[in-house]
Amino acid sequence: MFLRNLVCATALTLCCMMGITQAQEGKLGHAMPQEHPQAGSMDKFIELVGQYTDGRVKLKAFPGGVLGGDDKMMQSAQTGTLEVFYGAVQPVSGRVKEYQIFDFPFLFNTMKEVDYVFYGPLGEKLNKLMEPLNLIPLGWGEAGFRHLSNSRRAIKSVNDLNGLKIRVMQNTVALETWKAMGANAVPMSYAEVFTALENKTLDGQENPLIHMYANKMQEVQKYITLTGHVYTPCVLAVNSKFWEKIKPEDQAAMRKAAAEAFKFHRKSMTAADADVIAKLEQGGVKVEPLPPEELAKIRGLVKPVIDKFIPVVGEEFAKEFFAEIEKARNGASRPGAE
Repeated sequence: MFLRNLVCATALTLCCMMGITQAQEGKLGHAMPQEHPQAGSMDKFIELVGQYTDGRVKLKAFPGGVLGGDDKMMQSAQTGTLEVFYGAVQPVSGRVKEYQIFDFPFLFNTMKEVDYVFYGPLGEKLNKLMEPLNLIPLGWGEAGFRHLSNSRRAIKSVNDLNGLKIRVMQNTVALETWKAMGANAVPMSYAEVFTALENKTLDGQENPLIHMYANKMQEVQKYITLTGHVYTPCVLAVNSKFWEKIKPEDQAAMRKAAAEAFKFHRKSMTAADADVIAKLEQGGVKVEPLPPEELAKIRGLVKPVIDKFIPVVGEEFAKEFFAEIEKARNGASRPGAE
């Protein structure tokens, strides 16, 4: 035993003298299946991290929610049992009130508006708000704009929503939004949704199109209505203690890898969006936009919900957020944005 300890200590000393450091290894968890563009983007990030740090940081992907849903993985990243997390920001909203603004319906109209916000001072503010949770954001991606699917009828007007049992995200804003639209809103863990749709205990759900296809919603849904009612941002975040173990130059390399991976992600998502509607229709789903005049009626119905929750996220924060979006709508641009 003494000889073994002596050999280990000698080897460690030699490594230190030669400037050799042990690689920092960690798990990267996310909820999407391998068929989803998100999986390819996270694989790209891991590849670039290894390349840009010369192997001093090694990450391994755990896709498909094998480490739990977004909420569980974010909690694991906070405690350090998971080193890196990528997923929707909704789990943060219960801990940081400002993040509830992403539950507001019809917040963004285009990706140009999204990029203008996240590449500006508000993006930095959102990063800082996450740090007290022991999470260091490296970059922002997206699951995309959410749309409605159901198995009962095509949605031609706002009245067609009445009484539909729709699974919604487990937060108060989403619940009140869908109630305001006239639907029977049912908060439920996403892991239970497919079975509930298959058994007809739910009529529908709402998610980005790519997410629907990757999770085989075409097998249990007949109609998709293009509403674009909520934009779902995602964050790539590192546990703060794991981050502190990484040298500053490798931290910079990881940020560079994240920036490039998210450019890759945007291209992958754009390409997937271009053909996913055809794939859904091939699966027997009828995909249609909601008429503009009906969409305008829905916006009117949900405005009181937005007004109600503005004080919750903070009136000054909401005012700043809406002002940034308005700048983008008026043609403003900034470096880094698409």
